[in-house]
Amino acid sequence: MSQGVTTQAELRLAKRMGRLGSETAFEVLARARALEAQGKDIIHLEIGEPDFDTPQNVVETGIDALRQGWTHYTPSGGLGELREAIAEEVSRTRGVPCTADEVVVVPGGKPTIFFAFMSFVEEGDEVIYPNPGFPIYESMVNFLGGRPVPLPLREEKDFRLDPNELADLITDRTRLIVLNSPHNPTGSVLDEQDVRDIAAAIGDRDIMVLSDEIYSRLIFEGDHFSLMSVPGMKDRTIMLDGFSKTYAMTGWRLGYGVMRPDLAKHFSRLMMNVNSCTASFTQIAGIEALRGDQSSVEHMCREFKRRRDRFVEHISRIKGFTCRLPKGAFYTFPSIRDTGWTSKKLADALLDQAGVACLAGTAFGAFGEGYLRFSTANSMENLDKALDRIDAWTKKNL
Repeated sequence: MSQGVTTQAELRLAKRMGRLGSETAFEVLARARALEAQGKDIIHLEIGEPDFDTPQNVVETGIDALRQGWTHYTPSGGLGELREAIAEEVSRTRGVPCTADEVVVVPGGKPTIFFAFMSFVEEGDEVIYPNPGFPIYESMVNFLGGRPVPLPLREEKDFRLDPNELADLITDRTRLIVLNSPHNPTGSVLDEQDVRDIAAAIGDRDIMVLSDEIYSRLIFEGDHFSLMSVPGMKDRTIMLDGFSKTYAMTGWRLGYGVMRPDLAKHFSRLMMNVNSCTASFTQIAGIEALRGDQSSVEHMCREFKRRRDRFVEHISRIKGFTCRLPKGAFYTFPSIRDTGWTSKKLADALLDQAGVACLAGTAFGAFGEGYLRFSTANSMENLDKALDRIDAWTKKNL
């Protein structure tokens, strides 16, 4: 080798990195942005975040917190006042006593998922999770060398999981069960009887449940009912919730997990090792979000319901599309089986040829084949424009 010439060393990653998945929404967003950079007009129905701004009272509280010096470390598990506010909220909405020592504040929703899997899943352990479902569940199982056990969500059951199927999947190797209601990507909601039947299927087994309730305030029909509300299940439930969806605070990175106090100490240690703490001024803003005016949340939920109604009505008229009415969150999950196209191929065609960014159902697992996910977190004007483009494309291509 000639003097002064260097070669790049081989990147020798740990094997687990090859098992780590991704979130397709961000990949499609990047493709859509690249098309926009080429001058193409794209309607974004791929990314799952509210198109509303954070409520003004929360923004002002965050700004004031910065000015008042909330720019330093906090305890790894979160500020005491925020944890108390969360405990009050959980006690009120879930109908079970909750104290601050059961709360761990984290930057967003994903850390609670990550910490739950890290805490309980050894190599070869089984994790039951909804499929189609949020892709990070399956990614984490594979990353840790666990065995993914998908629980199919079927359209004929309105995409609500079947407790009998769940019971059949539980084995001696099951270490963790994942629930998600309201559900991403289908918008399904588990009612109280569903949740009680799930608890009965689990029985008295020593199995932890991660209950992802990040969309708990965005329900259009019925009421939210948490597994931790069922007698005997609170100590075996890790409840995930946060501020991103409810208060349009995705960029603030603020979420929390609720769990038994002895487990919360371990989650706090994980926080210490991974993040040190959640941003202090963000936590101060979170206190205002919980204890301040809630009218913005109510307005946002009403608007998402209005958009849902319009989108489902109109997309169901388009050739090859049928769509059930989602009961929560801000997604629709229409069947495209009658088009004769696969989900990925159709999603790609709608982006490249119609200028509508959406996600293939298979981005959420193998049981998502035959479906597309559209986020209705966009203006009614843009939703109507997207529907017109999809209709025009199908008339030309199907």
